Amino acid sequence: TINYEEDGTPIVKELDKEILSKGAWTTILYRYQDFDRSKGEYSADKYTIRRYQKRNGQYIPKSKFNISSAAQARKIIDTLSRWMTEE
Repeated sequence: TINYEEDGTPIVKELDKEILSKGAWTTILYRYQDFDRSKGEYSADKYTIRRYQKRNGQYIPKSKFNISSAAQARKIIDTLSRWMTEE
């Protein structure tokens, strides 16, 4: 999970996740929201891809890629869709 709290307030709220691959290296796509303290509300949905390495039965975070906006997410989707139809 990527949920994160400070003083009992959820700062990062995980909304959904999709496991993209499993094994010694696991890749997970998360949908989440950040809490904006100045506004007292949560952000629009954000997305992140996280990679974990399984070592001694525990998953250790190794890398992450944050998708910065809905526009960037759509561009990734469009590009991958185009590439997949070319195969």
